[in-house]
Amino acid sequence: MASTAASPAFCGIPKASTATSATARASLSAPTTRFLVKTPLRRLGFAAAEPLLAHHVATKVRSFGGKAVRGVASMAKKSVGELTAADLKGKKVFVRADLNVPLDDNQNITDDTRIRAAIPTIKHLINNGAKVILSSHLGRPKGFTPKYSLGPLVPRLSELLGIQVVKADDVIGPEVEKLVAGLDEGSVLLLENVRFYKEEEKNDPEFAKKLASLADLFVNDAFGTAHRAHASTEGVTKFLKPSVAGFLLQKELDYLVGAVSSPKRPFAAIVGGSKVSSKIGVIESLLEKCDILLLGGGMIFTFYKAQGLSVGSSLVEEDKLDLATTLLEKAKAKGVDLLLPTDVVIADKFAPDANSKIVPASAIPDGWMGLDIGPDSVKTFNAALETTKTVIWNGPMGVFEFDKFAFGTDSIAKKLADLSGKGVTTIIGGGDSVAAVEKVGVASVMSHISTGGGASLELLEGKALPGVLALDEATPVAV
Repeated sequence: MASTAASPAFCGIPKASTATSATARASLSAPTTRFLVKTPLRRLGFAAAEPLLAHHVATKVRSFGGKAVRGVASMAKKSVGELTAADLKGKKVFVRADLNVPLDDNQNITDDTRIRAAIPTIKHLINNGAKVILSSHLGRPKGFTPKYSLGPLVPRLSELLGIQVVKADDVIGPEVEKLVAGLDEGSVLLLENVRFYKEEEKNDPEFAKKLASLADLFVNDAFGTAHRAHASTEGVTKFLKPSVAGFLLQKELDYLVGAVSSPKRPFAAIVGGSKVSSKIGVIESLLEKCDILLLGGGMIFTFYKAQGLSVGSSLVEEDKLDLATTLLEKAKAKGVDLLLPTDVVIADKFAPDANSKIVPASAIPDGWMGLDIGPDSVKTFNAALETTKTVIWNGPMGVFEFDKFAFGTDSIAKKLADLSGKGVTTIIGGGDSVAAVEKVGVASVMSHISTGGGASLELLEGKALPGVLALDEATPVAV
């Protein structure tokens, strides 16, 4: 297909040069100087880091195999890394982790990412003589539901920790108390699925008190549930002191709060997904912070229609057309380069075997639907990304579950992997973007991959996370 120039309806950019990032930035947009409004970190429960605290956090993250932290602002919450053997030896520690891993029909774990992510915090505790009481949820059970038991997780947990993990058949009660009383230093007891009790999600104070009565102190390492005030994430903090952040939770906040609020520039955000409505808060928040905003996925057709273009039978949110126009105007007013795809891959039906072709974004015929961004758009997006120092990605560029419509998403994943190798901070902000980088096989080279879905979105939107706000304040570092 012949290359199509961006129509006046779209925000297009010239090809990036090999000049310095400052020169490249100037080529992207006329307004080169502006003040960006930043979300105060205090609103989120964090403060900008003192230099020594930032160094301390970075050192801790590196120590458990994470990538070096580039220009982050540390959270103002006490970290498990501050607890030594003097604080932990012989102590019973209630650890809320997010072990909500996918299981197949035979109860085999199909992706152990979340289990592996929890290991550094647990190892720190057992290596310092603590007795770990591990809590998590799995799925959405209605009462005691055998298929949502945490039993299938025990072999993998034991293997990764190098010790035999003991599992309780309940969450509270006499039998659990007996197992806790028999724990040796450096051992781990896994409680049953905490959501077997409806009191968990209701944040019932009495239930939280019973959970807390098992332990001496609390560590929250479950970022994926930090946006919910549940008994095991927020309620127990009222009864256990200290209540601190685990390494995973801390790293998530360092990147999703720190690196996004104080990024190395130019800072680009890539937002995809099917609906504008699910990403309104993220887009509005990122428009306050980023220099370049790339949009993809099904949401782009709402933007196209808002500009008077025909979108065929593509997904459109009719009640969000005015919002799309407002967001485009807001980006222009703030000097943010908002880029929409200039060509798209369309299909005659929503199916993996659909007939497909590439057309300009302004020429989608009736009866056809857009399912991916086109090759010219990929080139333009890559050129923009080449100028950046920080990139965050949330949401796919198309229906990447179908191989025929995965090119755009796969290309973004490969480009970010390439940029990571050049020292660019690359943050995969949860959800389908994580699945995309794993599918392409480049997950390991990204600066950070978020383990949270809803929590990632809410943090990027600038919302406070109850499970984080409830934790103890960080210990001041003497300068």
